[in-house]
Amino acid sequence: MDKEFLSTAELAEMLGVSRVTVFKKIKSGEIKAQKSGRNFIILRKDLPAALGTVVSEEQKKGVHQAVKKAVKQYSETFRLLGRE
Repeated sequence: MDKEFLSTAELAEMLGVSRVTVFKKIKSGEIKAQKSGRNFIILRKDLPAALGTVVSEEQKKGVHQAVKKAVKQYSETFRLLGRE
């Protein structure tokens, strides 16, 4: 665990998915990776994001908007549930 980067095969094993899935996630931008020759490498510092253990600012915004929408649509229901 002292390397500063992981290969796609190592990340696939950690995630319990195939290398093809890792490549698809890299292509879609879900996993941040760098091209090194013909291969991709994932920097160890980017590992929490790849594993889904951190929440990005964009994800936080999405959650905030969803909560705001739910409160707007169901405020009366939430108020009544709070009384029970």
